[in-house]
Amino acid sequence: MKTEVRGNTTSITLQQNPSIFNAPQSTLSGALKGCLGSLDGACIEKLLLHCASALENNDVTLAQQVMWVLNNVASSVGDPNQRLTSCFLRALISRASRVCPTTSMSATTFNGSGSGTIQRRLMSVTELAGYVDLIPWHRFGFCASNSAIFKAIQGCPKVHILDFSITHCMQWPTLIDALAKRPEGPPSLRITVPSCRPPVPPLLNVSTEEVGHRLGNFAKFRDVPFEFNVIDYDRPSSSSSEIITFHFESLFSHLTPSMLNLRDDEVLVINCQNWIRYLSDDDHQINPLDSNSSSLRDVFLDIIKGLNPSIILVVDEDSDLSASSTLTSRITTCFNYFWIPFDALETFLPKESFHRLEYESDIGHRIENIISLEGFHRKERLEPGAKLSQRMRNSGYISLPFCEETTIREVKSLLDEHASGWGMKREEDMLVLTWKGHSSVFATAWVPNRLDIQD
Repeated sequence: MKTEVRGNTTSITLQQNPSIFNAPQSTLSGALKGCLGSLDGACIEKLLLHCASALENNDVTLAQQVMWVLNNVASSVGDPNQRLTSCFLRALISRASRVCPTTSMSATTFNGSGSGTIQRRLMSVTELAGYVDLIPWHRFGFCASNSAIFKAIQGCPKVHILDFSITHCMQWPTLIDALAKRPEGPPSLRITVPSCRPPVPPLLNVSTEEVGHRLGNFAKFRDVPFEFNVIDYDRPSSSSSEIITFHFESLFSHLTPSMLNLRDDEVLVINCQNWIRYLSDDDHQINPLDSNSSSLRDVFLDIIKGLNPSIILVVDEDSDLSASSTLTSRITTCFNYFWIPFDALETFLPKESFHRLEYESDIGHRIENIISLEGFHRKERLEPGAKLSQRMRNSGYISLPFCEETTIREVKSLLDEHASGWGMKREEDMLVLTWKGHSSVFATAWVPNRLDIQD
């Protein structure tokens, strides 16, 4: 489905490289047909696909010519179309430098690619809170998951949360506060996190242990008994494949009842927020010679199912960038998906806002990984909610519906704090965050099929 942003047109003047008009009639002129003078989202997407096709065919000349056209549109401080084009141009330049290393193309050659892109930085906890609060991209998942967890642990005196997420425990102060208000009194809460996370934004300037210490202080302030543990596993010596898989295989060996110190008197909750996408969905990664080999994603789901949790929360972005997707399909998917945060930020932040530029720059780094890299190096492998739900069912899980009276009400209250374009819909047992009707993030809740565990 196309969006309002894609309908916007950007006037351009093709002055920097007049030689683009010398391209063969069947190549660049075909891509530009109907687009000269103004480029809307549909034309930009067409040019991106044309450039990708040129790179796939090692046609460096045509690729450069299309990039010059895109360069006239791209601007990191323009409208959402221009800003998004800037990210894609940078990604295509990066891919070109790998596919055709002898070419002179670079980000500095095309000024519209945002060669001055903000570098990733380590945020303070306060800065991280502001980053997460900009749009409900993360808070939606926090809110839906916390509400489901709160309901699942009603009456339980001891709770253990095994947390796999990329937002440095930002989810838990709200839950701790809710538990402190529980009529029967707060439970004893234990949170366990891995010592290693995918090296993706947001990045924090304090250690995981320090995060746990601060959570402990807050829990103490709210009179909630609290314990924080870090799975400190041995990470292998660095090699390209080991770095790209973020040592997940090493982590898996520590996900056992004894290593996690699981206790019979505790209720176990497993929380996966924007995490499963970084587990490879390539069925032949573990053993390329075994046609029946499972992906890291399936292995992980089998391992945590064996821990017999009371509830599992899975939240991620609702887009299809799986291992089997081609370059052209990834460009189409990315362009029709990542416009959402660009458009949402446009509604309330100035064009040169540092917070906006930083947030968009982080998205740009993700786009670059998706478009410019292949194989193990491409770590962004999103799976849409419908496919992930089928994977969960195939792995022996049963979905849990979210409570209409509590979860739905709380999520709607959260969205009321943001721009009117944000909404929510239900698809079977999934909750889906939407922007102007377009799916962005899904939240699901699961329990293991007990019969499956016994088998």
